[in-house]
Amino acid sequence: MAEKRFSNTVNVRNKQATFNYELLDKFIAGIVLRGTEIKSIREGKVNLQDGYCYFSKGEMFVKGISITPYAQGTHYNHEAGRERKVLMKKAELIKLEAKTEEKGLALIPVRLFINDRGLAKLEIGLGRGKKTHDKRESIKERDVKRELNRIKIR
Repeated sequence: MAEKRFSNTVNVRNKQATFNYELLDKFIAGIVLRGTEIKSIREGKVNLQDGYCYFSKGEMFVKGISITPYAQGTHYNHEAGRERKVLMKKAELIKLEAKTEEKGLALIPVRLFINDRGLAKLEIGLGRGKKTHDKRESIKERDVKRELNRIKIR
C-alpha cells in the first residue's frame, strides 16, 4: 500500500510557551498561507518555538514560525521564516492590542492545527513571562507528577 503523506489531524504544539510564559488567555485565529505552506503543515513540518505576534497598522502578524519548504515545490515555493498575517475579528484585535500594550504581556503562538473543515488555525496565548523561580517550580511540579505516575504503574 502507498503511504499517506498528508494528514488531516495536524496538531503542532509549542512546548516552550507554557514553560517560559504564564498563559492568561487563549485565542484561536486563522492564518494566511500559500499553497506550498499548507502542504508542509499537513506533513507536520512546522516549528513554533521562536514565534511571536505583533501589531502593525491595526493588523496582527506572526513572525518566527518556521514552515519547512515543500519538497515537491518548484520555484513557487515559500520562504521558511516569512511573517504571516493572522486573521481575527477587528474587535478582538483591538482588545488584544490594548492588552499587549500593558507591561509584560506578549502574544505567543501555542498550537497550530487543522480544524474539521480542513483549515489551518493558530492558537495564540496571551502570556506574561515567567521568572526563573517560577520555572523552577514548574520543573518541580513536573518531576513530582512523573514520580507519582511511576508509583501508580508499579
